[in-house]
Amino acid sequence: MKQILLLFVMLCMLTGIGAENYPYRSDYLWVTVPDHADWLYQTGEKASVEVQFYKYGIPRDGVVEWEVGTDLLPSDRSGSVRLKNGRAKISMGTAAKPCFRDLRLKMTLDGKTYRHHVKVGFSADKIQPFTQEPKDFWSFWQQELDESRKTPVHFTKEYVKDMSDERVDCYLLKIDLDSRRHAFYAYLLMPHGARKASCPVVLTPPGAGVKTIKDGTARRFYPENGFIRLAIDIHGLNPTMTDRQWAEINAAFNGRDNSYFRQNLEDRDQYYMKHVYLGLTKAIDVLTSLPEWDGRNVFVQGGSQGGALALIATALDPRITGCCANHPALSDMAAGSAGLTSGYPHFTKESGAYSDACMKTLPYYDVVNFARHIKTPVYMTWGYNDDTCPPTTSYAVWNVMTCEKECLLTPVNEHWTSDATDRSQMEWMRKKIKNEK
Repeated sequence: MKQILLLFVMLCMLTGIGAENYPYRSDYLWVTVPDHADWLYQTGEKASVEVQFYKYGIPRDGVVEWEVGTDLLPSDRSGSVRLKNGRAKISMGTAAKPCFRDLRLKMTLDGKTYRHHVKVGFSADKIQPFTQEPKDFWSFWQQELDESRKTPVHFTKEYVKDMSDERVDCYLLKIDLDSRRHAFYAYLLMPHGARKASCPVVLTPPGAGVKTIKDGTARRFYPENGFIRLAIDIHGLNPTMTDRQWAEINAAFNGRDNSYFRQNLEDRDQYYMKHVYLGLTKAIDVLTSLPEWDGRNVFVQGGSQGGALALIATALDPRITGCCANHPALSDMAAGSAGLTSGYPHFTKESGAYSDACMKTLPYYDVVNFARHIKTPVYMTWGYNDDTCPPTTSYAVWNVMTCEKECLLTPVNEHWTSDATDRSQMEWMRKKIKNEK
């Protein structure tokens, strides 16, 4: 395993690199520096964090109220400290079990309240998922795949002139998935003038939500560097709808209590995500049917929900030769039922997702159980300050994988990746390209 550690120093935080962690063009800046450079400790070790606060680039004094709690869980320790010359140290204590602990900060200055947080890990390499694998997990999915293969893939393909240029040809696809009329819409990005049997292919599943996939066409550096890239939607909604139509659909069908993640969760055979997981193999069917495919190399890449679906596709489809996943969602989802850190979509007791029936379904759709079956090389990245897909659940996935794997750890990151990280995944794929069958 190669483990690469990316730490941003304060100078980087003052530029656009740290914009998503710190308000853009903000007058203020928090800096938090754990006394272990990699933000990682062993259980029983005490963690200390130096806290700094600046306004207009000038250190400011004041009282910082702090709380400490396990990743995404309520705080169990609290206190306050006075900044001197804009600095103070806070002891986070330790942890008896492998986990991440979150230091949550608040300071009121000049009539305004400022907040920040920083997470550190304790024996993170020993974090294990709460979710267990059902005995028939693999046979269930193999049976579903066999049934899915009985329906040949069918898709339509339409050239999109205003998304094409002298380097990239763009097509809008509609991929029919099954006899129940489930479908994916997708944008296919191809190198302009690609020769027959010349291109590796990349499937890019989307992040969570009911939203257009037009953003999926942004990373044009894939086709510009010889890859065919397929950016898919999972809801069967035409991306040419107006922004207002998208907003209306999202409001009607994707609220907290009626999210598609909750639909038919009581029944593993009728659960909403079933056609999504099986549809990933149909998308691979489309890519491998293209005359321009090189006949050897099939990659998947995505973040959050897309990272989860990338890992799931890799487990289900042996044609995939490499997987890049950022902070995967849908990981250890049932852990919340035991009062533990759970992965996105962060089900609650009130949602009914922890009923006996739902708890029987969840393990069949959890990324950790698919991760156990991956045999293909994986390149994974995640940040520690992420409250959407917390580091606890990313480590739960990482620690159960026995395949060839590499990771890029970016402790300061919340729920985002930089352009440099996105490009590094493409470069990783280039290194994994097989030139012979």
